Amino acid sequence: QRCVVLRFLKSPPNQNKTPEEILHHLQNIVDFGKHVMKQFFGENYVHHGEIIQLPLDFVRQLCLKIQPERPECRCDKDMDTLSGYAMCLPNLTRLQPFRFAEHRPILCIEIKPKCGFIPFSSHVSQEIKHKVCRYCMHQHLKVANGKWKRPSKYCPLDLFSGNKQRMHFALKSLLQEAQNNLKIFKNGELIYGCKDDQDCVSDWNELARHLKPFFFPSNGLVSGPHCTRTIVKELIHVITMALLSSTDTCRAGDMKTVPISQGRSYCEASAFNKELVRNGKHKLESSGLPRGCLLYKTLQAQMLDMLDIEGLYPLYSRVEQYLEEFPEERSTLQIDGPYNEVFYEKLLDLSLEDDGTVAFALTKVQQYRIAMTAKDCSIMIALSPCLQDECSEQRPVVLTSKSRFTFSVSVLDLDLKPYESIPHQYKLDGEIVNYYLKNIQAKEDPVMSNLFKENEDCTLVLHKV
Repeated sequence: QRCVVLRFLKSPPNQNKTPEEILHHLQNIVDFGKHVMKQFFGENYVHHGEIIQLPLDFVRQLCLKIQPERPECRCDKDMDTLSGYAMCLPNLTRLQPFRFAEHRPILCIEIKPKCGFIPFSSHVSQEIKHKVCRYCMHQHLKVANGKWKRPSKYCPLDLFSGNKQRMHFALKSLLQEAQNNLKIFKNGELIYGCKDDQDCVSDWNELARHLKPFFFPSNGLVSGPHCTRTIVKELIHVITMALLSSTDTCRAGDMKTVPISQGRSYCEASAFNKELVRNGKHKLESSGLPRGCLLYKTLQAQMLDMLDIEGLYPLYSRVEQYLEEFPEERSTLQIDGPYNEVFYEKLLDLSLEDDGTVAFALTKVQQYRIAMTAKDCSIMIALSPCLQDECSEQRPVVLTSKSRFTFSVSVLDLDLKPYESIPHQYKLDGEIVNYYLKNIQAKEDPVMSNLFKENEDCTLVLHKV
């Protein structure tokens, strides 16, 4: 029996769209996944789904049934119950493709990795943005605003480093403070992670109880703290190996944007980084990601943000000014679609020489929207135990000390970020940086920043005594 996910459009109360508008919106989402994001990530990683029409009575009953289950923070929008249109998608908490023994227990880890590089643009006005990543800075503002109780030690640059030691630290940090960046499902049911924007209790013992049959099926491991630590360590190993694997032979995603080495490969605020410095080691190893793995492809798409929001915002204003004069040109410029091969081809122009045209500005704006989408996507790793003689050569396998898993890796949440959200991003960027500079950086250990200067030019000034 095939297991699928139905996705309905949601909109603020009293802003209901017509069935035609909803169909058009859903078609745009499908086309964007099919013609654009598949080109960046590859055939096996992207599941764009299809549009179906359902009986309205069924939709209304379904809405009533799931309403009590919806997180409180999502209830500010109403689910569309009037058009009957929905997207039908594969259930990515299961192995992909579907053709595999579904009677096996399945574990799925969902990770929202966030932005994996530090801005390298010359348009950046605050030097701190060249040293500390957006995620680490934003954590402090989120805690101050009451969204989370504690900042996470997770730093995306550690996960995207390709260095297993740094990746293990990043994943352990996510498991300690999951926020909405990590969830674990067993047979499609959430067993670990936040259901809402509330405080998350990281109960590793409870998680280990769920995971023990997967990693130690013969039950030969004693219980207690050592058992929990061992199981979590095995889980982190499996996630790391799956993230570094290449399960897509498709050439898509090989589009070179910017050399990854152009940006700094570490973040000064990373807890892993600080620990190294305290131990007298000033050099962070960055092994680099295998070209075929999903993390590499995600990073390449993210790095389409070549100008940073500070360099991009004036170009957005140029497009806006043009649209004020010629509003009928909005459809010609493909701002709201269609997201087809023509739209994708325009994204391939990586030139940074501004010729003052609207065409240049629009290309950079669209590239930025793709980058923002890639910065906010989720990676789904589905794992199922298999015996040695069961695992076919066509399926990737990862080994642990006592088990072997067949697995699939997919990418989720690939809706194109709205054109209209750019002013909000510009304002938010300023708030994040200003809060960090004012309230956090001053409190940081002043010795720390001095230890990072080994790569910077120094001037020795002698004073008379």
